[in-house]
Amino acid sequence: MEFHSIEYRASGRVATITLNRPDRLNAIDEHMPSELRAAVEIAEEDDAVHVIVVTGAGRSFCSGYDLKEFAERSDAPYSQEMPWDPMLDYRMMSRNTADFMSLFRASKPTIAKVRGHAVAGGSDIALACDLVVMAADALIGYPPARVWGCPTTAMWVYRIGPERAKRMLLTGDLIDGAEAARIGLVLEAVPPDELDARVDSLAARMSGVPRNQLMMQKLMINQALDNMGLASTQLTATLFDGITRHSPEGVWFKQRAEQVGFQQAVRERDEGGPIADGVSR
Repeated sequence: MEFHSIEYRASGRVATITLNRPDRLNAIDEHMPSELRAAVEIAEEDDAVHVIVVTGAGRSFCSGYDLKEFAERSDAPYSQEMPWDPMLDYRMMSRNTADFMSLFRASKPTIAKVRGHAVAGGSDIALACDLVVMAADALIGYPPARVWGCPTTAMWVYRIGPERAKRMLLTGDLIDGAEAARIGLVLEAVPPDELDARVDSLAARMSGVPRNQLMMQKLMINQALDNMGLASTQLTATLFDGITRHSPEGVWFKQRAEQVGFQQAVRERDEGGPIADGVSR
């Protein structure tokens, strides 16, 4: 299969999916979610593969949705003219959520190898993996929680509990890999020059386990999260994500990005002052 925005390769018992838009810090475009899912399905069908590693080309894992593509354009697919149809938005975003969660639903263990950034939608992809190993200086967070976004996979609360999830999503702050490991958001953080070796070691250790054993352990643990309401939480989060883009403040952010460019709009969103002053209620 030919891919536009990712690369797939399998070597021995380990398959590697590489998010491959390094010139855009592997920002999510229209192709990446479905291609990610297709790559997972290829690995699932390959009986030689026991473990799936997800990484990013170049200096970053994933910088989130490509706001230059989706926020600066007046005809961007993630914004509708008013009145907007929330179910049309949900159909589109729930597909992306399911694509990202293919990493969680796969019968084989998935490991995210994070350097640089795993922010916004990039954090959705990383946290959908079973294990996340970060470079100690890499950054993770969900800045669009400040305006124009809600993490549709909702994995924050299931990884670090309600209070720490609120601390992250009520601020939109970024934290480094060392802090993410300290609070239990990710498995561990290692010096950047040790990241490849650590993930290779972890994947090799797991790849020696029979596929059926890996599948049973993963299904058992995932079932506990399902019993805690993961599916219904994701439904709510995905609906809320659409609302954030069509609220008065969300419309303001989209217009601001069109006017001054997404980089300036993001700086204004994240600097800490009142957002959409005069629009917010």
